[in-house]
Amino acid sequence: MLQLPRLYPIVDPACFHEVSEMFAAAEELAAAGCTLLQYRNKSGNARLMLDHARELRTRLGARADPELPRSPATAELRSAWTGEGARSHTSTSVKLIMNDRADLCLAASFDGVHVGQDDLSPEAVRKILGGALFMGVSTHNAEQLAEADRTSADYLAIGPVFATGSKENPDPVVGLEGVRRARELTRKPLVAIGGITRGNARSVLDAGADSVAVISDLIRDPGKSAEEFLRVLG
Repeated sequence: MLQLPRLYPIVDPACFHEVSEMFAAAEELAAAGCTLLQYRNKSGNARLMLDHARELRTRLGARADPELPRSPATAELRSAWTGEGARSHTSTSVKLIMNDRADLCLAASFDGVHVGQDDLSPEAVRKILGGALFMGVSTHNAEQLAEADRTSADYLAIGPVFATGSKENPDPVVGLEGVRRARELTRKPLVAIGGITRGNARSVLDAGADSVAVISDLIRDPGKSAEEFLRVLG
């Protein structure tokens, strides 16, 4: 089963004055000990997103084979986050997740994709990705989570846990009780997202989440903030 790190940073160029600041933040997060990062861009065109994604891949550690998603050797990629492979894997590169776009995930040689309720269905995404790359699915209530649990998703996200300003039209807050309910409904790794800060992150893990996805509370001084999150999360 997939083993997610407790801190799941998300970088979005909309959160920075200049895209160079996003790249610098990503490098600071990696230096602080983050091993997984999602690139999210809700307003950029595909060409720009691909340029950003390739730059992130270059800076944070490239996979050797751009054709890896279609190679039989891709089992090695999945072992990087699962089972014995997680203990024996020697690469120090950050695993990169593309938000929404399975096509750009492949084009940028990312390690997986995260899709929402309004994106392609999980099974349609799986047909694009194949079996080697990772897929996460966002859910916002118990019904959506139970449905996503029946798909081939490797992990599920629940939220927003708390009020958040990172989305223009956020779904209703689920609270810690929503995290507890989600934990009861799935054995898959569970990521909590939405309004999570260093002050409340521990309570989210205690409610049953395996990982917390964070955007806003990592923007200012990303390296130091990530180190504080990692201390809080244990």
